[in-house]
Amino acid sequence: MPLRNRVTPLGELVADPARGLVYGNRGCLHDAEGRIVRPWQVRRWIACRLAFRGRRRSPLQRPGRFTELFFLDEATALAAGHRPCAECRRADYDRFRTLWRGLHGESGADTIDARLHAERVEPATRTRRLHEARFADLPNGCFVLHDGAPKLVLGDLLLPWSAGGYGRGEPRPGGRATLVTPPSLAAVLHAGWEPTAVPLLHPTAHLASGGK
Repeated sequence: MPLRNRVTPLGELVADPARGLVYGNRGCLHDAEGRIVRPWQVRRWIACRLAFRGRRRSPLQRPGRFTELFFLDEATALAAGHRPCAECRRADYDRFRTLWRGLHGESGADTIDARLHAERVEPATRTRRLHEARFADLPNGCFVLHDGAPKLVLGDLLLPWSAGGYGRGEPRPGGRATLVTPPSLAAVLHAGWEPTAVPLLHPTAHLASGGK
């Protein structure tokens, strides 16, 4: 029985047997029996390498420890509102901070995490916050909510997401979009974000887009 620790682009936690390419956490989300009881514990939502310095990551969801989360790829982690880890992805984190500083100014971890938390969570309801943008302005790697489902923007296509990979692309429409990726992270993608420690896109993205 798969654990409820796979993360969708909307930041939801689902149970799925598919294995993602990116690991992370947002604090301890489970109780002593391993049941998910909260969507987050802390504002520091990070995305990590699957393996780092031989650390053992099993058994998962131990009492009192952070909840181990898995993402299809970096694009999914960014859409959910996670940013690179400063420990296991130091080079990525430093480059991320450089891009962030050029776009937003102050780039300390606490400042970044506070801004991202405000962009991903509605303060009154604690539900997921979505944003508006023009389809024409969206960079590759960001996610939109289209026809009720999260879809990846890649070139002139939208690719439907699943925990196991991307489906066949459909034409990117014009007009306004419902942006899932927090705007600050969409801006980082637009500035040319390419991680080195984890894949930005799952291999199925290129297959689904016909190699674009």
